[in-house]
Formats: sequence, C-alpha cells, structure tokens
Amino acid sequence: MEQLHIEVSMLERYGEVLTDKEYITDPAIARDQEIKECILTLLTPEKSALLVGKPGIGKTAIVEGLAYRIQKNLVPDALKNWQIIKINITSLLGSVTSDGQEENRIDLLVKELEKCEKTILFIDETHVLVNRNTSENGGIDFANLLKSGLDRGTIKMIGATTTEEYETYILRDRAFLRRFQKIDVYETDKPTTVKILMGTIPKLEKQIGVKLEYSDFVKERIMQFIVEMTDEYKRVYEVSSRYPDICLTILSNAFTYALFENEHVVKIKHIYKAICQAKNIYEDVKKKEIERFKTVFQDLITEENVDLNERG
Repeated sequence: MEQLHIEVSMLERYGEVLTDKEYITDPAIARDQEIKECILTLLTPEKSALLVGKPGIGKTAIVEGLAYRIQKNLVPDALKNWQIIKINITSLLGSVTSDGQEENRIDLLVKELEKCEKTILFIDETHVLVNRNTSENGGIDFANLLKSGLDRGTIKMIGATTTEEYETYILRDRAFLRRFQKIDVYETDKPTTVKILMGTIPKLEKQIGVKLEYSDFVKERIMQFIVEMTDEYKRVYEVSSRYPDICLTILSNAFTYALFENEHVVKIKHIYKAICQAKNIYEDVKKKEIERFKTVFQDLITEENVDLNERG
C-alpha cells in the first residue's frame, strides 16, 4: 500500500496546470464560439461545462484555448487569475494511507478542490466517471463523489467526451448530467482547417526545431492540398481521422522528416514523404493524391530538384 501523508496535494501530484503552460500560438484557433459557451457556463452558478464531439476534432484544444485566454487576460474579470488543472482520472485509482487512515485518492481530490479558490478541473474521457460496467474505474463511483461539490458550485469542472461515449454512459446518469451544460463541438470545415494548420506552423517550428520558410502564399497552397487530400470521403475512419487531427499528423510528420534528415528547413520533399506515408486515407486515393501533388507542386519540385522516387 502506498504510504503518503494526507497533506500531499492530489492536484500537484497528478494534475497538469494548463494555465501555466507555454503556448507558442493560440491552441484553439477558430473555436471562439465554443470557448465563449464554456465561459458562460462556468460563470453560471452550480453549472459545469461538458464538451461533446467526435474524436480528433480538438476538444482538448478548446480547454487549452481557454487557459491561453486566461493567461492573456482575454476573459471576463470574473475568470481572471483562475487556473485550469487537467487530471487523468485513472491516475486517481487506488488509495492513500496516513496514520492508519485509508482514503481514496478521489476523496482527497474532492476535499482539496472544495478548499481551492479560482480553480477549474478538466477531466478528459469524462465517461469514465460514470462507467461502472468496466474495470476502468476500479469500481469507484467517481460521479457520486463529485456530485455534491458540483451541486454546491464548490467544484467547477470542464469535461470532454466523444458523442458515442456521451450517449452510451453519461446520458444514463441523469443526476450527474444535470450538473453540466452540454457544449457540442463539431468538426471544422475545410477553410477553417487550413486556418488552423497555418496557425499551428509556429508551434511545430518551436517544438520540433525546424522551419517552414516558404512564403505565406506557398504555405497556404500546401495546407490547402493536405486538407483536400483528407476530406471526409477519402478517410479510413479511425480515432484521428477527422479535421484537424488527420491534417496535423501529416504536417507534423513533414517536420519530423526534416529533423530525421538533419535539415533545418522543411522542403517540398518532406511534405511529399509525409503524404506518401499518410496512414488514414485509402491507398487508392493516396496514389491519386500523390500524382496530383506532382502536378500541383511541379514548380517547387523542379526548383528544389526533388527525387520523387525517394519516399522515405
């Protein structure tokens, strides 16, 4: 049995303070409406926010976008200086003993949250809280432990879950559900996804350490191609097969190809290799898109003397 003193902070031990993170760019580009709905819900007494949408569409990015806005003082005065702490609920399985007293970690978390001021708890995979039919939660009724604090408004929370898990698990627990305002998060359209990709480039440059040094016009041509080659009817549906995730994966892979080759600048050959290795579109579609890429970017391929037989 793990031996700890009750004074140990569950938030410090298991939490990630999103409002303390360094954000290179706005992590929630073009999600102002969803962030506004989150803020309005959090300002409502005894209500918390629940983001619901398909996998891979950026629900966590919306919460990070709110954290970014709190950092920048771009929120109403009532939310200024608040902190958002992300907790992985499965890390709270098990108990803590001190002086012979055994308590669940989740119990200690609830007690700590009730004493914390200006704190918002973010729990991804919120369905785990009410999923009592699997071993995911170790038999602990997380939802009931949180309900009293949510009722009194002493705990403010943002949850996130997929549409399927919302319908399968959360809708069954009406008592838990009424503490939340559901916020629907939809997949971005093509122009918005291009905008997200363009806005994410500085972040990838900082994280991976290589640059995409084309003009904005050329960058937008590349982003537009990536978005078009991954539209809805070309995808093999998996968790990450939706805008913007499916596009962000291809773009970040192009950066890592440059890093792998010890180059400091992302070139068209790296974009080409990332497209050739794309996993979430049908193979026959990918072959057509590769040929289209050669035509659309013939100018850059010629200028940079790219060997198209080398796919990486």
